[in-house]
Amino acid sequence: MRQSFVTAPKFELAFFHPRFWLTWISIVILYAISGLPYRLQTYIGKGLGKLLSILAKKRVQIAKRNLALCFPDYTPAQREQILAANIENAGMAILEASMGWWWPTWRIRKMAQFEGYEHIEAILAKGKGVLAYAIHNMNLEFAVRVAGLKNPSVAFYRKHNNRLMEYMQYHGRNRSNKYMVHKRDVRGLIQALNEGEICFYLPDQDYGRVKCEFVPFFAVQETATTTGSLLFAKEANCETVFLASIKTATGYKIKVVPGLENFPSGDDKEDVTRMNKMIESLVLEAPEQYLWMHKRFKTRPDKASPSFYN
Repeated sequence: MRQSFVTAPKFELAFFHPRFWLTWISIVILYAISGLPYRLQTYIGKGLGKLLSILAKKRVQIAKRNLALCFPDYTPAQREQILAANIENAGMAILEASMGWWWPTWRIRKMAQFEGYEHIEAILAKGKGVLAYAIHNMNLEFAVRVAGLKNPSVAFYRKHNNRLMEYMQYHGRNRSNKYMVHKRDVRGLIQALNEGEICFYLPDQDYGRVKCEFVPFFAVQETATTTGSLLFAKEANCETVFLASIKTATGYKIKVVPGLENFPSGDDKEDVTRMNKMIESLVLEAPEQYLWMHKRFKTRPDKASPSFYN
């Protein structure tokens, strides 16, 4: 039996306090939009993207900087094209979250596509857990619900600061997850893998300089890359795959590719270097859908080095 998991938040009468009214308005609007035809939602998502370009200019600048760092060989026009589409996808991601939380299963099935899922099934057939290294495409909230059609999963969970949104977020995500463990509960995720669960882990974010190696990611030669992702593969009875959620012209595809051979090898630097190369190949399948608005290169090898984002 698992030792720990995130307990489901309960509905509180305090949610009717005026301080939550703005949150309620947002929830009602998103819920109403989620019931609209998908094509209409895509137009609304583009509109939200334009709104984000005005209200979240700092995030847009971060995305622009990341694209310049990663693709120096692209022309400015090529990068601007990716950026424009990325902003639209950021707007759509808001609606994709509500789709994932509230759509009925029959509607999810109509949008679901799978490629390479047999790699996960083969690992499960061996009685092992599946450690799925997922890249941080912006439709991931909806994609996890899609993946849950095949097998409910276990994932790290970070609580929302707003208690009402925490209630909505938890119960929305719990529609596709078997259960969730706290983001710092390493032992809990290892135990889930030992019990033969499918566990998602995002290795492509900047988690700081603790337990990391500085290795290439696209054209940035020294990118802080967590070695925490290797710990689970080392300690648990599991095998790894890589997973990308890609929005297509007709739905959302969960693409699964086999894990790396001789992994982990014992050479952490080499292992995360190979991991980043695999992530790059998946990002390039739909670069406009990737989370470029994250400060991926915030941690520098030399603390005294100037920030890429000033």
